[in-house]
Amino acid sequence: MSIYLPKWLDELIFETLGAKYCCSNADMTVIDWDKNDILNYLGTYFPRSYAEAYTIFSNFLRTNPNYLSDKKSISLFDFGCGTGGEIMGLLTAISECRKNIRDVKVVAFDGNQHALKLYERILNTFCDMVDIEITNRTAPIKIDDFYDLEILNSVLREDYDLIISFKAICEFVTKQRFEEANPYKHIAETFLPKLQDDGLMLLVDVTTYNDMSHEWLPMMMDAGLHECDCRIIEKNEGYNQAYYVTHSRKSDDVSKVAWRMIKRCNNLNNR
Repeated sequence: MSIYLPKWLDELIFETLGAKYCCSNADMTVIDWDKNDILNYLGTYFPRSYAEAYTIFSNFLRTNPNYLSDKKSISLFDFGCGTGGEIMGLLTAISECRKNIRDVKVVAFDGNQHALKLYERILNTFCDMVDIEITNRTAPIKIDDFYDLEILNSVLREDYDLIISFKAICEFVTKQRFEEANPYKHIAETFLPKLQDDGLMLLVDVTTYNDMSHEWLPMMMDAGLHECDCRIIEKNEGYNQAYYVTHSRKSDDVSKVAWRMIKRCNNLNNR
C-alpha cells in the first residue's frame, strides 16, 4: 500500500522550497551536504521518511491502544532529523490515533544547518495544519567522535516519551565517527537512559552492505542492540520492510529499511 504525501506538504516542499527528486543508492553522508544536495534529499528522502514513520507508528498505536492513551503532553527527541520527514509522519500518526494528546515538545538534532532550516520552515507550516500545540527546539551539533556525543547527551535535560533515529546512524558507520566501535550500541546506550519509564526508542536504517564496515547494517544494528540493556519489542519481518509513497514527482516510490522498536529492560513491566 502506498502512502500519499499530503497535498499541502507536497506543494510546500516541491513548489515553495524547490525540492528535487533525485534517487541515489550510494552511501549517504548528509551531514556534509550543501544546500543543493539537501534540496535533492528533501525531494527524495523526506517523503520516504514520512511514509515510514507514519506507517510504523500508526500501526503500533492502533495495535497498542493503551500506549500514550492517558497523556495530554508528550516529548520527542530525533537524533539526525535531517529535513524532518519522520517527525512529520510521526506527528501525523499521533494527531490521527491519539486525540488525547494536545501538546508535543520536540527536540530535533542534526549537524547540517541547511537541513535544519528547511525542517523549521516545514514544521512552522505543519503546526497550522494539525490541532496540536508543538514546541520545537533544534540542536545544531556536529558529531565527530565520542566526546561530541557526550556533549549532546548533556544538553538533553529531560526524559522523553519517544526517541527516534531514521537513516542517520548509517552515516556514522560510513564516516567511521566511532572508529571500530558499533555506532548502534553507542547511540542506544547514550539515549536509552533519557527515556521515561514507559518510553520507546525507534531505530530505522537502510539495509545496505556498508563498504566501510564490510557488514550488512541490519546485522550491525542487531549485534549492537544485543549488547545493550534493552529489549526489542517490535521489528520488521525478514531482512527489511518495503514502504511506498506517492507524491507529485514519483508514484509508488519505494524505500526498504530495517527498524527496531526498543525499550529499557528494567522497564518491561511498565508497558
